[in-house]
Amino acid sequence: MSALILPQTENHPVCVLGGGVLGRRIACAWAAGGYDCNIRDPDEEQRASAVRYFETSISTFLAAEGGACGTVRAYDDLETAVKDAWLVIECFPERLDFKVNMCTELERHAPRDAMMCTISSSYVSREALEKVGDETKKGICNMHWTMSPQNKMVELMTDGQTDERVSSFLSQRLAEIGYLPVQARNEPTGFVISRMWAAIKREALMIVSQGVATPEELDSVWAEMYTKNTAGPCKMMDAVGLDTVSFVEQHYAKERNLPTEHTVDYLQRYIDEGKLGTKSSKGGLYPPGTAQETAQNSADHRDALHAPTIYFLDIGLSNSPKDFFNKGRILMGGTDGRPLKTLVDRQHMPDGIAISLNLGKIFWTSMGIPSANDGCVYSTNLDGSDIQVVVPVGNIHTGKQITIDRVNKKLYFCEREGLRVMRCNGDGSNHEVLVQNGDWRNPDEMKDQMRWCVGIAVSPSTGQFYWTQKGYSKSNQGKIMRANIDFPAGQNATNRTDIECVFQKLPESIDLECDEEGHILYWSDRGELPIGNSINRASFSRLRAITDPSVKSMPEEHYDLIARNMHETIGLAVDMKNKYIYCTDLSGTLYRFNLDGGGRRKYYDGEGSFTGLALMHV
Repeated sequence: MSALILPQTENHPVCVLGGGVLGRRIACAWAAGGYDCNIRDPDEEQRASAVRYFETSISTFLAAEGGACGTVRAYDDLETAVKDAWLVIECFPERLDFKVNMCTELERHAPRDAMMCTISSSYVSREALEKVGDETKKGICNMHWTMSPQNKMVELMTDGQTDERVSSFLSQRLAEIGYLPVQARNEPTGFVISRMWAAIKREALMIVSQGVATPEELDSVWAEMYTKNTAGPCKMMDAVGLDTVSFVEQHYAKERNLPTEHTVDYLQRYIDEGKLGTKSSKGGLYPPGTAQETAQNSADHRDALHAPTIYFLDIGLSNSPKDFFNKGRILMGGTDGRPLKTLVDRQHMPDGIAISLNLGKIFWTSMGIPSANDGCVYSTNLDGSDIQVVVPVGNIHTGKQITIDRVNKKLYFCEREGLRVMRCNGDGSNHEVLVQNGDWRNPDEMKDQMRWCVGIAVSPSTGQFYWTQKGYSKSNQGKIMRANIDFPAGQNATNRTDIECVFQKLPESIDLECDEEGHILYWSDRGELPIGNSINRASFSRLRAITDPSVKSMPEEHYDLIARNMHETIGLAVDMKNKYIYCTDLSGTLYRFNLDGGGRRKYYDGEGSFTGLALMHV
């Protein structure tokens, strides 16, 4: 047998297979140490999310400001991702068949001298190597990471045939990037940390499944006894993912002949209901969104794993009357106490914002000067660079709210004085008018605020889009309209017959949001109290075409008023992953509510004059 050739690391990347919660953090750890990193993931959304995580979070991995930093790139193709790599780290779910097949693929495509590692904690690497040759096995080992960057311990373990120089080589590289390598002294299932954790979580699940204590009570006991770890075992399992916990427990049960009644079988009840933990919109052992409730109170770092980054617009009205027309900003923040960051400034009254993670773009509308027909739609990269015109001046009069049909990959937006609803592709092509409420060149029609279109939402599952016509300010003449995504045959924006009014005589309806999962329409209203300055909702099943102009759409009878007493409510976004509603108002406040309107929280109070709002999960 030939001797193992140790790889050259200079100008060679590290490749991570899998861009999920842990994979993207492993990539950031190596990038923070100066290595270029490739992430391979077949899912387009996961690739975009992983790269965005690197862009927004790499500073938390760097030991010092301005230190050397590599890059993180994401690929769909395995062969491209592993090309020239000196280290390949498999970061797949705990499925042995996945790992066996991937090791076979890596033997075929990875460089001959590349070291290969599996992060599995419940399978020793030997079990994944049944289809690879003995020469390949020399350069393979287990490399088990905890949740970086807060935990900087990495465990290494032989595959039974690993060359003894591999552990020493990898330990040196890990130490150089600021991590503590720990060598398992033989080949145990579960390493060191995971063996300890396995016993804790099994007993915790048994206590909960037998009804001895609730998850909250059990975690309270843990937090009291182990104060340095503010997250208890149930919250930690939610953060890891209950499906992953179940895969691990299945293997332990099979190997050690353990009963599964209180572990795997118990977890399966949650998994069957789609309750996978904090990565699921249905929650896990804890209700959805519970982790974020404590995130701002110095809770464990796992609480913020799935919290959204929040983007919103400052229209500039808080500036002096002489310059507010060009003082608009795109701002980025969160609910974790971070300061507001300005991504783009000197904008002409920005009003609506939407984000496409797949395209890596922020889109926003500009009202311009409302009387000047100089509205516009712009885009920028997620970091605020490379501002581009999507819909140029002259093609949109006064840009208002904007949204993305992610199924059909279209931008939808309203314009006020132009009296229209429009859509186009992300690059501005195929720009078309969907609804035309009059001729903006006719002064009487343009000034008729009953024709003005403001908020927009799309429901691909029902094949419809919704928009608001706010009416005159505080006039109780607001409407919510809908039409089909596809035009009726032979019809156009001026004569289409499928337009319906589903709510009328609202105080002053503004922004809209569709919950496709729950089939619920949400909207903000900036009208007068008692039912204005509010957030409202109605299930799709309650929406009916109104043909009688005298009918008044009152709460309780036709829709639910779930929150009020903001100050000129504008922007609205629903976080279905964590079950929260966010909204902005013109007094410069970001609010967060539970889906039923309870649990009000305020963030960034009085720091501008906020309009459009969008969320991004990375």
